[in-house]
This record gives sequence, structure tokens and C-alpha cells, in this order.
Amino acid sequence: MKRNLLADIGRYATPFKLGRPVVQGSGVAGSFDELAVDCPFVFRHGDRFCMMYVGFDGIGYRTGLAESDDLVNWTFKGIMLDRALAGSPENARWDSVGAAGSWIVLESDDLYDTPRLKKIDGRYWMVYHSYPEAGYEAGGAKMGLAWCEDEELLDWRRLEAPVMGFENGETWERGGLYKSCVVASHGSYYMFYNAKESTDWPWTEQTGLAVSRDLRTWRRDSDNPLMRTAPGSFYSVYFSDPCVKYDGAAGHWVNFGFGFDGERAQGALAVSDDLRRWEILDTPWLPVGRPGELDVTNAHKSSIVYWGGTLYHFYCACRPAEPGDAAVVGAEDGAGGEFRCIAVATSRDFGDGRA
Repeated sequence: MKRNLLADIGRYATPFKLGRPVVQGSGVAGSFDELAVDCPFVFRHGDRFCMMYVGFDGIGYRTGLAESDDLVNWTFKGIMLDRALAGSPENARWDSVGAAGSWIVLESDDLYDTPRLKKIDGRYWMVYHSYPEAGYEAGGAKMGLAWCEDEELLDWRRLEAPVMGFENGETWERGGLYKSCVVASHGSYYMFYNAKESTDWPWTEQTGLAVSRDLRTWRRDSDNPLMRTAPGSFYSVYFSDPCVKYDGAAGHWVNFGFGFDGERAQGALAVSDDLRRWEILDTPWLPVGRPGELDVTNAHKSSIVYWGGTLYHFYCACRPAEPGDAAVVGAEDGAGGEFRCIAVATSRDFGDGRA
């Protein structure tokens, strides 16, 4: 008899929201995070925690690195991955508009293990994506691979060509690829990624899978997309931005993605025995906040860390812009714009003003 994978998911709950940004855009003209920050990826390196995240400067994404001793207070360290030099017009790089770091291969994908970077052939490996046109996620993005030997994690080199593009994909992904997540199982790498069918709004985003033995050559799953949108649900328009972890104690995989219904993006939860067949919870796992709160518009794009008996759920929080916000994106469209930052929710109420 098939077991109900969603029967015991209370261990993943993070109901205690800090209520303030842990990382936010600088508002400084010309800086990589002038208008917004997004897409956290949190891990431990040496004796400190690190957060890879992207900043938006009005042209494209660039990837930054912050450090923390306590997972709550973060300090910017430097740029991990910048937009590539365009070179001559006839030799322009595909990632010259921006480079958004998505995921770095980890030693363990278990939810309850401390996430540390894995060296393969003496190098750390990052998957990133890049959009071809200036502007906010403009055009169809492709995925690239970068590597680093520097323990400061600020000197990344990249392969010349993308490792995965949308041109040879199926109909559901012909509009471009988005943020990915890479886990290892049975000698192979499994890349979960979301994609859209068109570059013209309205479009649909869904999540699929590609498999590789070497991180360079990827084979798409024949049943893609594996996590699809569903009419009438909170993920009726998008099921996006996978963050897949293995729960060794429960013996299954968990995806902390997000759903979008055309108005709000909210954290989603899906569970699988085999990385291919997924059961999706029909209610938001990380819901948006109340009016006036940091995440009243969106609570999405997750990164999960277990430390000291507590589950930390980092995510991108969005609300309408307010007077005094240093960094605002979208105001050039004639509206008031949006404040996008990185926030955290936890499984435990610290009771000391942190969460």
C-alpha cells in the first residue's frame, strides 16, 4: 500500500518570522544591489555561515556573498560572480548582461546535515543562469557552470558555453530557464529547474528535472515538467524555484518551492520517494504576511538550513515600496515599486527579539 508522504510534515514548519530583512538592497547607485536582492543560498564554510544571493542594479543580476556568525546578522563580503566582459561585438559572451548564482554542489543534501560545499577535482562548482537582455529578467535565460578553488569564494571561473539552454527543450520551457537546484543520488546529479513556455506575459512556470554524471552534459526527464501548475490552486500560474533536500530520517525528498496564482507568491511543499513522482501540498507552506508586513506580496525562493536544533527558512520577501526604502525595484514603470529583500522564518521562537 502506498504511503502518504504528506502525512507527517510538521517537522518542516517554520512559523516564526523575524519580521525584518536580514539582507536588503543598498540603494547605492552603481552597486550590484542598487534596487533589490533575491534568491538566497545559505551554507557553512569554515567557521562561519555564508549566503550567496543575487542583486539587481537595473541592468541584470550579479551574485554577492555575505557572512554571518548566527544566521540572523549578515555582513556583505564581496562579489562572487559578476556580469562577464562582453568583449568585441562579434564575440560577446552569453552572460554579459548578468550572472545569477543558483546553487553550489554540497557535500550532503540531507536536510539535517550542515550544508557545506563539496570539492570535485579540487574545485567547488556553481550553477548559475543569465538573461540575454538588459532589464528585470528580460528574455530567455540559460544555465552556466562556474568553478572556484579560492577558499574566500570570490574568484570564480566559468565554462565558455552554457551547459543547458531552452532552445532544445520541450514546449513548456521554450521561453527560458530559471533558478536551479542540484542534488546527488546514486552516482548522478539531479538538477531541478523551473522554466516558462513564452517570453510574452502571461506565461506559466513549471518545474522539471535534468540528470547528469559530470555536471556538464544534462539529459532532461521524459516526464517533464514533474511539478506542474494546477488550475484553481495557489500554484495555478507558477510552481517554481526548487530547493530540494533529503530527509534521511523519513526516507524521502522534500522540495521547498513556491506557487504563484497571479497575485501572490507563497512557499510550497512537495515530497517524493524517488525524485520523479511528487506529491504537492494543496495549501501554502510559507504563506504571505498580513497587510503592512514585510512579505505581504510574496514569500518565496527558499533556502533551508538546520542548525542548533532549529530549522531556518530563508526566503525572498516582497511588499509595496514605502517612504524611506533605500532600494526599490519597478518604480520606473510608473507604479510605486516594490521592496524586495531576504528574510528568515524559523521553527523555534527564540524569545529574544530575533525570531
